[in-house]
Amino acid sequence: MSNWKSAKARRVLAALERIGWRVKRQKGSHKTLEREDYPDYVFSFHDGEEIGSKMVARIAKKTGLKPEDL
Repeated sequence: MSNWKSAKARRVLAALERIGWRVKRQKGSHKTLEREDYPDYVFSFHDGEEIGSKMVARIAKKTGLKPEDL
């Protein structure tokens, strides 16, 4: 069973910003995030959108996000 639960996109983005990610540029709902020692990550969700647990796990794998960060 996954440790991840679904979450609103704005909550996931806020958690990413707390762990050091910042918005490099934005076009529409596509935000390119950057963080030292990681490749850029494109976050393409609307703020009110619900992100499922599997997608949150995929985001975490590429960004270093942990369940306790949410």
